Amino acid sequence: MAKKQSFFSLQSLKMYLQFYINENGDKVYTTKKESPLGLATQSAHPARFSPDDKHSRQRFLLKKRFGLLPTQQAPQKY
Repeated sequence: MAKKQSFFSLQSLKMYLQFYINENGDKVYTTKKESPLGLATQSAHPARFSPDDKHSRQRFLLKKRFGLLPTQQAPQKY
């Protein structure tokens, strides 16, 4: 007799959408972890966002150190 799976065990089986770039430069969406060419696929889901940014100070200091702040750039010409 086949074993019945519980609701909780089915919930843990998640399929994440992945994508890879084909020969024409188009995104091809799949649930597989590897493209037909043998390359790893990338996640099609955005990274998690948290309004509590714990690393903003370090990010600001690095941009300031390497001259990447908008105030350190030449003005844009319109």
